[in-house]
Amino acid sequence: MKKRKYTISRFISFFLAMSFVVTCSMFLFLHFLDFSEEQIRTAAPLTIGNVIFLTILFCVIDHIRYTYMVERPVQSISEGISRVMEGDLSVRIPEVRSIGVFDEYEEIVRELNKLFAELSSVETLRTDFISNVSHELKTPLSVIQNYGTMLQTPHLSEEKRMEYSKKITEQTRRLSAMVTNILRLNKLENQQIFPNREKLNLSEHICEHILEFEPLWEEKGLAIETRLEEGVEILGDTEMLGLVWSNLMSNAIKFTESGGKITITVAASDGKASVEFRDTGCGISPETGKRIFQRFYQGDTSHASQGNGLGLALVKRIIDIHGGDIVVNSELGKGSTFRVEFERK
Repeated sequence: MKKRKYTISRFISFFLAMSFVVTCSMFLFLHFLDFSEEQIRTAAPLTIGNVIFLTILFCVIDHIRYTYMVERPVQSISEGISRVMEGDLSVRIPEVRSIGVFDEYEEIVRELNKLFAELSSVETLRTDFISNVSHELKTPLSVIQNYGTMLQTPHLSEEKRMEYSKKITEQTRRLSAMVTNILRLNKLENQQIFPNREKLNLSEHICEHILEFEPLWEEKGLAIETRLEEGVEILGDTEMLGLVWSNLMSNAIKFTESGGKITITVAASDGKASVEFRDTGCGISPETGKRIFQRFYQGDTSHASQGNGLGLALVKRIIDIHGGDIVVNSELGKGSTFRVEFERK
């Protein structure tokens, strides 16, 4: 019905335009030439017929032009958007082959296809994230449930009761830390947290946070060496960057065997401020190094109970927000070095 109204309106428009042009032409023609009344009566039907014929011809040409250069591209774009709205993120709109002024449709299609590809990528990440969260939450919950059941065993010794209670407490803390990190990472990735930038003395700031781990490195008998250059300042969020140093120090202690060594270095050169956490731990493989900043990824499963695979993802996101960069160099059996760089202020 809509197409029919369009065709009729276009026909009337062309007819009126053609009639106006022919009328003006005939008026000028008759004004300068002298025709008899009989000749005019004979020519009038032919003129009207020509007007109708030309109107129909132009309507057909315009309809073909509109169908191939406007209607089909718009319909293709509309169908693609409708399928995406229905949840089909795999759809891609075919490229529009047009000419002249309608080449803009090709640009619209290219941009929409980029958008659909980005939406598909985000949906994949969201699905993976939900899957990983479900799996990671299930593990500590299962442990808590099992030990809770064993605590109900009649005539349980005091030693066993304390052991099971301790396991439940450990898993509860792990679960709490995981949920906290998930919320932090989600807010960071959605830019719901904005850094409160202030001038920081990098060496002093790092010292404040690594000293919190003194009981842990003393327990493992680790040697801690610091090479902290004075006067190295950057603009950053105190709380956010504190999470970075705490995570890097925690990982260094976790993956370094007893009697090993951890070296923390702060230096400045060429307008850059750099921080290095170097350990003599187990190291990581090149394959693991490529994925180490992914959420929930844990290259060394022997330490899985001590973390949840979110720490380094959180570190990477915070450093990105601050406009910095982090790289890892490692070799199996020889340790790892995490290097962070910022613009110096």
